[in-house]
Amino acid sequence: MDIDNAVAEFLEVEGKRAPAQLQPYYQDFQQLYASKLWHQLTLKVEDFTRQPEAEGLVVPLYEHFILDWEKKMNPVKSVLIALTVARQYHDYQRALDLLQEIQGNLDHDDTRDAMILAHLEAGHFYLLMGNLDATAEAMEKAEKTLDTFNTVDPVIHASFYRVSADYYKAKAEFAEYYKNALLYLACISLDTLSTAEKAERAQDLALAALLSDKIYNFGDLLMHPILDALKGTEQAWLCDILLAFNSGDIGAFETLSSHFSKQPILQSHLAFLRQKVCLMTLIEVMFKRISVDRRMSFEEIAKAIRLPLEEVEHLVMKALSLGLIRGSIDQVDQVVNVQWVQPRYLDKKQIRNMAEQLSQWEDKVRKIASEMEDDTPELFA
Repeated sequence: MDIDNAVAEFLEVEGKRAPAQLQPYYQDFQQLYASKLWHQLTLKVEDFTRQPEAEGLVVPLYEHFILDWEKKMNPVKSVLIALTVARQYHDYQRALDLLQEIQGNLDHDDTRDAMILAHLEAGHFYLLMGNLDATAEAMEKAEKTLDTFNTVDPVIHASFYRVSADYYKAKAEFAEYYKNALLYLACISLDTLSTAEKAERAQDLALAALLSDKIYNFGDLLMHPILDALKGTEQAWLCDILLAFNSGDIGAFETLSSHFSKQPILQSHLAFLRQKVCLMTLIEVMFKRISVDRRMSFEEIAKAIRLPLEEVEHLVMKALSLGLIRGSIDQVDQVVNVQWVQPRYLDKKQIRNMAEQLSQWEDKVRKIASEMEDDTPELFA
């Protein structure tokens, strides 16, 4: 089993310098390289790059060892390892140059998926450098190419949605960020994210849900385990405010809004958030009401939402225009006729309330049936 002298010398010297727990990796690198077991060697290198103690050792390993045999590697894994290296560079331009060089080497029909991955990650470094136009161009090119593939490695979809989410975050396009961030999380295992990464993603998703003028149903987020990352942190109140919005609890909103000073972006959108919680309260009130009575007076709405009577019509018109409810307004009698309410995500309390309503409805039906049986026994004979 022959091994290149320069490679052998590097692995020998570097292995002795490495922390004790990483030294066995270097021994395995030598053996697998000498045996030309490229797949096993790739897996071992991937495992090495995931070790926290390996930070600072990945770049020299890449430059003095991995580059010697990277063409033997699966192209997608080659890009992922290079990406790990690029992230350890302190110079974004240097990282960008590395990914663009790799991209050029992969411009072949049988490696187009790996090329798109490198292209997307280069777009992310453009984003870090503040060049949003270049990032948008990378996303557009990637999307067009991905649409031509029959199958796509999940890691490439994950990269696309992550880069897209971060792009829309930079542009403060909350609804697009929300959609792409959730799709990104659907493509990965949460265990691959650090505690800090999970907390940051959960915080950003919560803020996007609150601040978007298009999102009035938080079900996808409230059911997602990513929110667990906020528990026990200073941002745990974001989960509570999401639940307050979802259940249309204006009292809870007023109480929790004292935390907005911790998130200046919420403080600066306070007027919008007040209107949004009023809309979600309107949805909740009508959702409860529609099973009993489809008509609701302005006065009842004003009382439930704590609004001046003269503001009710404008709020209902806003809800109608957003498609949150369907119905009509009787301006003369000051009554709203409700035909449909946006489906709701129900927490345990809301489910209990609905169960109580169904129980009451069942009792009414049973009572009516009993009265009919008493009045017209011949029909039930």
